[in-house]
Amino acid sequence: MNIYVNDAYIPYLNDTTRTQIFFGGSSSGKSFFLAQRVVMDVLKGHNYLIVRNVANTIKRSVYNQIVKTIIDFNLSEVFQMSKSEMVITCKRNNRQILFGGLDDPEKLKSITPIDGVITDIWIEEATETAREAYKQLTKRLRGATPDGIGKRVIFSFNPILQTHWIYQEFFWNWDDSKNLYKSDDLLILKTTYKDNKFLTDEDIYALEHETDPYFYNVYTLGNWGVLGKVIFKNWRTEDLSDVIPSFDNIYNGIDFGVTDPNAFIRVHVNEGQKQIFVFNEYKKSNTLIDELAEELNNRISKDEFIVGDPQGAQAILELNNRGITVIPAKKGPNSINDGISWLKEYEIIIDIHCQEFKNEIQSYHWQEDKLGNALPKPVDKDNHLIDALRYATELCRLGAVATAAERL
Repeated sequence: MNIYVNDAYIPYLNDTTRTQIFFGGSSSGKSFFLAQRVVMDVLKGHNYLIVRNVANTIKRSVYNQIVKTIIDFNLSEVFQMSKSEMVITCKRNNRQILFGGLDDPEKLKSITPIDGVITDIWIEEATETAREAYKQLTKRLRGATPDGIGKRVIFSFNPILQTHWIYQEFFWNWDDSKNLYKSDDLLILKTTYKDNKFLTDEDIYALEHETDPYFYNVYTLGNWGVLGKVIFKNWRTEDLSDVIPSFDNIYNGIDFGVTDPNAFIRVHVNEGQKQIFVFNEYKKSNTLIDELAEELNNRISKDEFIVGDPQGAQAILELNNRGITVIPAKKGPNSINDGISWLKEYEIIIDIHCQEFKNEIQSYHWQEDKLGNALPKPVDKDNHLIDALRYATELCRLGAVATAAERL
């Protein structure tokens, strides 16, 4: 079995602390290490439950990382992997790695290993997770294991804002000048790209030359962010499953990407209550036009139209040729800031399944000058669904009654 572990993580391969937090900058090797530890732990008799906030994000992230680790360890014959059922079973001892999404709590409750009990819960991208969901998860770890294996809950994430419940709950004794806190029941380890010896020179260059102060502080240095320069604070999340069928004032928007992802959003606007409900999203890079058309056809009805980025003229033409009505948004000298100002007048309610939009809105922020003062211009990065939201609500914002045909 070939094992290559970054030095910063070696002391924690066998750590039994009940609550463990691995956080820090992008590309620091957190998930890589934890995937390695999961495989080694299961061979020793552990049963893992690995969760993310939305189930469909697991297959292309942590599940794939675990499978890659098994292959790297030359253990493919030892583990049986079922991507359809999201279960990996060790043939030597019947211990399992189970995967689930916090967006389906009933299904999550039914997830049980075939032998023994769940010993470890790993919450990947934990800042996506609500505090109540975490509290419910810890109930799965009550009681002792018959074989004496200690139980653990493990967090991994890139930090976002100091207002987050994880910071409030666990970091009250944290010293920003250090990278480790350890007590009898809590371990916190902070790492950055400098702790990952497997990065390429190109990866390192990109991280070290990040020009935006917020992204450099959070994603390169791994520090918790401060709320001050974040643009939108007028949002919350909610399970909208029961009310979506009643939505009758729906707007659709799309931001096209070439190297960036295509990003589609679907919202209901309650103008009387000044509320915007975000209830459907799609965000994917390297999408062929036929694949994009199929996704959009599955999300909107035939009599609807989408307002799109006018710079995607070719994509608009090709989608219209495939029977999907897309009209170009009106861009002007101050259209971005005007759109932001209008959106800030509304309460934005985000369905719990729209994790990509939530990720964008909580870090969307103003540019800064050399003294750290906010400039009246947003950072043009990781904002594709927010741009799509501006396009979607343009007709509502401008009070326009133009039909799609008049705009084509």
